Amino acid sequence: MPLELNQQDLLSLYETMVLIRRSEERLSRLFADGEVPGFLHLSIGQEAVPVGICAALQAADTVASTHRGHGHALAKGVDLRGFFAEILGREEGLCRGRGGSIHVADLRVGMLGANGIVGGGLPLALGSALAHQVRRTGGVAVAFFGDGAMAEGVLHECLNLASLWKLPLIFACENNGWSEFSPLERQFAAQLGALGNAFGIPAVQVDGSDVEAVRAAATRVIPLARRGDGPQILECKTFRWRGHYEGDPQKYRDAGDLADARSRDPLVVSGARFEAMGIPADRIRTLERAVEARIEAAVEAARLGREPDYAAAAADVYTLATAGAHG
Repeated sequence: MPLELNQQDLLSLYETMVLIRRSEERLSRLFADGEVPGFLHLSIGQEAVPVGICAALQAADTVASTHRGHGHALAKGVDLRGFFAEILGREEGLCRGRGGSIHVADLRVGMLGANGIVGGGLPLALGSALAHQVRRTGGVAVAFFGDGAMAEGVLHECLNLASLWKLPLIFACENNGWSEFSPLERQFAAQLGALGNAFGIPAVQVDGSDVEAVRAAATRVIPLARRGDGPQILECKTFRWRGHYEGDPQKYRDAGDLADARSRDPLVVSGARFEAMGIPADRIRTLERAVEARIEAAVEAARLGREPDYAAAAADVYTLATAGAHG
């Protein structure tokens, strides 16, 4: 494993995974209580992927996300209070409450945004990679996408352009085996690695439940893109615990599949390593309690936030017609 991690590095990765897990669990309760407007798509069970990849990025690097984007946003370093304020629809939110859960964005930390369109973040990341290349920033862009996007034409188009132009772009697939409500094999006839090979793009597959394995793979492929070797594919095999959206009864899924998902909990995988390393359980629990306290403080701050002003919101969308504008 490149750049072998010490105990503090491992605890830092675990802390960010706990931050994502507890934040989404808290959002689930807020949604059930009617405090979160709109839809909610949780990434519980997939935390190791954004944490492992973002740990290998630099501050100026950029990421584009999916409708299941809370983990990407938090792993890239968005402000926690602004994050909760955004999802609760408050003026103090990262996008002034306009984007909500599906469109969390913060360009200050390189988070280009979550996206409600399947594969919608891919061309955004492609454009960002082109900007890094043209401006010679030395940065890379990461396009997070799910296995449901494999059958979308936009993925094929982006693979083609990224390869032709040797862009510093990482195609990071979170393959949880479910294209919304259907098994992947009913949606896509090929394999992602073979698709990458058709465009001359190397592909690496990794256990997406193991944050150390994801980070190790990311530290191998990201420098290749950064130095000008062109795009890279990182396919992370992971598990989605919850339904496609919060409230999804998951009637299409059997109990055995759900049990398999929970058996590969990224937090438990890391916890077993901590136990083997002799890290005391009370040290881990102290870390978790500190994260939970931060989340509660962020939730309370969001609840006290201002509701968006209608006139100000409309000013971003509509403009008054002027006399003679059409004449």
